[in-house]
Amino acid sequence: MPIRKLKEFLDERHIKYVTIRHSSAYTAQQIAASAHIPGKMLAKTVMIRVDGRMCMAVLPASYLIDFDLLKKMLGCKKVELAHEQDFKDIFPQCEVGAMPPFGNLYGLEVYVAESLIEDDDIVFNAGTHTELIMLSYEDFHNLVEPITLKFTHKSYA
Repeated sequence: MPIRKLKEFLDERHIKYVTIRHSSAYTAQQIAASAHIPGKMLAKTVMIRVDGRMCMAVLPASYLIDFDLLKKMLGCKKVELAHEQDFKDIFPQCEVGAMPPFGNLYGLEVYVAESLIEDDDIVFNAGTHTELIMLSYEDFHNLVEPITLKFTHKSYA
């Protein structure tokens, strides 16, 4: 979903948002630094496979997925990181690794880390490596209807 299409989706629903442009950055921590946003406020989208099903995990940039904990929370047999070649075609209009956390628009289940909902706003990639969107977490939650779980731990790297 390119930025234009995402903005149209938000505009049609009368959602207030801010677009933030930044220099090219590829890791969530680089993006946060480039855009001058705390790493905890920037949401990164991580593609995972849950018992073979493609899903989306959304968590703060400064956190990591605890795969054992997520597996336990979901009560499934296997949770693993998806490979880029497995999901790049799902988001043909997005730069790989810059897809927005709107998995619901692609028929994907979305799991949001409990640690992300502590802030009033959420900031995320808007389909490119140079543009972010910030909107209220409440609006994001109402649009995406994610499943909120505890499955992260803070990165100390």
